[in-house]
Amino acid sequence: MEKPSNEIVSVVVVTCGGHEYIKPCLDSVHAQTYPHLQTVIIDNSLKKDFALRMAEQYPGATIYSASSNLFYCGGLNKGISLSCGDFILCLNDDVILDAHFIEYGLRGFRIDPAVGMVSGKIVRMDGITLDSTGLYVSLWGTARERGYGRKDGGQFQRPGFVFGVTGAAAFYRRHTLLSIREAEDAYCDPVFRFFYEDLDMSWRAQRKGWKAYYVPQATAMHARGATVRAGCGVGQPYARLYLSDGLQADLIKNRYLTIIKNASFWDVCLRLPFLVWYELLVWGYAICFRPRLIRSIIPLCAYAKAALHKRRSLTKRLYRDR
Repeated sequence: MEKPSNEIVSVVVVTCGGHEYIKPCLDSVHAQTYPHLQTVIIDNSLKKDFALRMAEQYPGATIYSASSNLFYCGGLNKGISLSCGDFILCLNDDVILDAHFIEYGLRGFRIDPAVGMVSGKIVRMDGITLDSTGLYVSLWGTARERGYGRKDGGQFQRPGFVFGVTGAAAFYRRHTLLSIREAEDAYCDPVFRFFYEDLDMSWRAQRKGWKAYYVPQATAMHARGATVRAGCGVGQPYARLYLSDGLQADLIKNRYLTIIKNASFWDVCLRLPFLVWYELLVWGYAICFRPRLIRSIIPLCAYAKAALHKRRSLTKRLYRDR
């Protein structure tokens, strides 16, 4: 019989206050069978009464109301800094956890002390369309969710090692986050704002020697894009087309920064034909359908220099820790 754990799990939820999503999300956290929980809510709504309502409905939660929009990455960093758990579940506010998610997810960490990240089986709100069963780097240098958009026919019921964890429900060992932070309380890169922070964090963790493990029994439902896309784009196969120009710019910029910060010379060489093809598609789309994107992205090139510095810093720590 498995020995019960008394380790604390901190659940960090960053929200803009969409009540139709945040309440079912937090209710699912409070319905967990695992008893040793801390709930941290980062309120990005900028609404005076939102934190009061959350405090009334979830009196045991730690609530931080931002005076200005921290965006997702800044909010996540603030939530992690306020957490006290041995393990930290970073949760989108449009996710509903199965009651046993944390209980089963913790078993993944016990497979190997080097497991620093755990992924569950995430499905869409219809309960049958897969959203993620683990995160990978695609040939195009994009974040690829295993099983994305496919019907769940039990084909991903075998637990095992994966590359990383989706940001919708990213379960980390605290020591892993401490080992990959880029500065004090900067666990994910705040420059990213939205998108690709999960691939960047997973890649940095892999470079530090941490592993990611997939536990299919840890299940959750996700209304993908519900908090950042127009309502008509939720759950659509090409949901990126429904993003605003600002979010599209973040998506393009953050892919570049993730590659600059993490990909080796040989990674780039092996993927070069696919990377070139992807660039032609992205910029062709921008020129033909969203020319304003080009003006938004060019000033963001200044972030590349900072990304190179972050890469060098992590590389130095890698050699120092060996």
